[in-house]
Amino acid sequence: MEIVLLERVEKLGKIGDVVRVKPGYARNFLLPQGKALRANKQNLAKFEAERSAIEAKNADAKKRAELLSETIGTFNVNIVRAASEMGQLYGSVTSRDISEAIVQAGYEVEKRQVVMDAAIKTLGLFHIKLALHPEVTKQIVVNVARSLEEAKSQLASGKAVVTETENKDQDEISQRTKHEQVGDVEANNNLVGDLNGDEEKIEEPKSG
Repeated sequence: MEIVLLERVEKLGKIGDVVRVKPGYARNFLLPQGKALRANKQNLAKFEAERSAIEAKNADAKKRAELLSETIGTFNVNIVRAASEMGQLYGSVTSRDISEAIVQAGYEVEKRQVVMDAAIKTLGLFHIKLALHPEVTKQIVVNVARSLEEAKSQLASGKAVVTETENKDQDEISQRTKHEQVGDVEANNNLVGDLNGDEEKIEEPKSG
């Protein structure tokens, strides 16, 4: 399907470009979100008639997005969640959760502007991209912790606050295996010694 873009779309083109895309992508995403129009004669004429207004509106939106990006600056958003000792969340953190946390911090960011491949399911620090405008993006750090106190520790150390239970268990298993192996060697050595001792005790029968 051929469409005319009403804004810049990553990997497709800029305002006014006529491009060919898969029908499903156009019908499910580009057209309903107002990012493009079907590239028929009527829509192309309409676009050319309104091109100046569309470009001016885009320039204004871009300027506001750049100002928001500068205002946000270096930003870390803390999200408190219940989790297991090993850091697995009892649930997940979604784009909606992140946008709500950002709004509570005083910045207007919509759910659709939070770019995530998948929901967050563990404690830790996550670099998340905000698409504030088709031409303006912003990286923030989402700090998922059990408490604000742990969030401070995670930010300072750069890693999730989890217990060392698993590591200790592995060390104990390794140490136990090592001791068992040493015990087996010693037992083998004792067995060889016993066999050698038995050989020395064997006497040849006397003749006559």
